[in-house]
Amino acid sequence: MDIEQLMPHVEALIFASDRPLTQIEMTEILGQALETVIESDRIGTCLAAIIEKYSAEYYPFHLTESGGGFQFLTKKAFHKTVIQLNGDKHIKKLSTAAMETLSIIAYKQPITKSEIEYIRGVSADYSIQKLLEKELIVIAGRKEDVVGKPLIYTTSKGFMDYLGINSPAQLPQLKDITDKEIVIPTNGLDAVPVNPGTTIDINGPRTLRQAS
Repeated sequence: MDIEQLMPHVEALIFASDRPLTQIEMTEILGQALETVIESDRIGTCLAAIIEKYSAEYYPFHLTESGGGFQFLTKKAFHKTVIQLNGDKHIKKLSTAAMETLSIIAYKQPITKSEIEYIRGVSADYSIQKLLEKELIVIAGRKEDVVGKPLIYTTSKGFMDYLGINSPAQLPQLKDITDKEIVIPTNGLDAVPVNPGTTIDINGPRTLRQAS
């Protein structure tokens, strides 16, 4: 099967899917459906051609790689129009606290609740619960090298899908947004013990000098 014949099958598969599809998934599914061996690079060629095809201005949607796979998304110019279809019921409205918490997780992941609270200066229990309910973050395991082995959080595929990105690396760089540095507390295992008779030198981080 040549590329021209294969392309409509790739388009149909992406269109019918309710989630982003990876190139590997498409290769396996189409191989089974068409009962033939299909090389992954041929699917890649089809995807590139489809992306180019729908980049034309007269199409209101395009194929994009986001949320961990490929999917058709409405172009930005038509977002307000599409919102009218269902009102705002599908829009994930977040409080300021939840947005701050989500931003910290997005840029510092994987991260624990105590680290989030250190940065924000307030409890993050409620915000984390809401973000989990909206499936914007997930529990990615535990921090094994810390006392109590606290849960660690990362952003979800749903978060990337919502922003139209494919990985956290595509987020804007912090230096392009703010000149304030986000500081994570020092791990207790890395902290320098302060012996009696010594004080911390304010001119340098973790530098000790003998008290007079």
